[in-house]
Amino acid sequence: MDRTTHILFGYVTASLMFGPTGAAQSVTRKAPTAAEWASLAKLPDFNGVWESAPGGGAVGRAGGRGDATAKGGPAPAAAGAGRAGRGGGPSLTPAYAAKARARTANPAEDAQAANCLPPGLPAIMNQPYPMEFLLTPGKVTIVIEAYTQVRHIYTDGRPLPADPNPLFYGTSVGHWEDDILVVETVGLAEVPRGLTFPYSEKLKVVERFRLTGPDTMSIETTLIDPEAFTAPYSMGTRNLARHRTWTIAEYICEENNRNFVDDKGNAGTKLSNPLSSAK
Repeated sequence: MDRTTHILFGYVTASLMFGPTGAAQSVTRKAPTAAEWASLAKLPDFNGVWESAPGGGAVGRAGGRGDATAKGGPAPAAAGAGRAGRGGGPSLTPAYAAKARARTANPAEDAQAANCLPPGLPAIMNQPYPMEFLLTPGKVTIVIEAYTQVRHIYTDGRPLPADPNPLFYGTSVGHWEDDILVVETVGLAEVPRGLTFPYSEKLKVVERFRLTGPDTMSIETTLIDPEAFTAPYSMGTRNLARHRTWTIAEYICEENNRNFVDDKGNAGTKLSNPLSSAK
């Protein structure tokens, strides 16, 4: 394929449905054909279970099942998100620079994490746990072990919604540029995302997935917000390694969760061993 944008399979029929929340996009897809399944073999092989490689870029740690973080309780929400980009943060417009100056530590976000609320995009992609990529005609599915979350990236030719409903992970639409999967996500609700700076409802997350070797992948993440940022903000590149013998494990956040929220809404950690005998 050349550098022009190519759409993977299954062009769609889109219609607008109007309701109390405004315009929402409804898409009907035809069943994939045998030819479309066969065409998957021509695409880069992203299938399999991936984990942050040692020194893995935006996370910058090996992480995962061999790391102490994986032994219980919620994973860190950001692991450097909001600081991994150039200059430590985006260049903000005057209105949003004023919002940033007015911001203080937000104990509510810590409390939500302690109560096992998973982080939104982009932080969910920075978790020190494995994730599985599944390529099917018209869609890339990412099963994230952390918090047992799933992302759906549509590559069936649909456009980005013009007036998206705010969602935890937004609406993700992808296309192929040569061997790079380019994913744009819009419609991001106001939830903890591991970002240390303000953003608007126009925030767009752009990810570029590329194989860098037989079992290595890079993910370059850029944030675009014409209302809050004066320029696109690069969050850097995360590097992943594929483990062909792995499967995704069950992750139930409340099991062995030693985090708590006190009566004032502040998050804390129970340091005592819950399995030890009373003294």
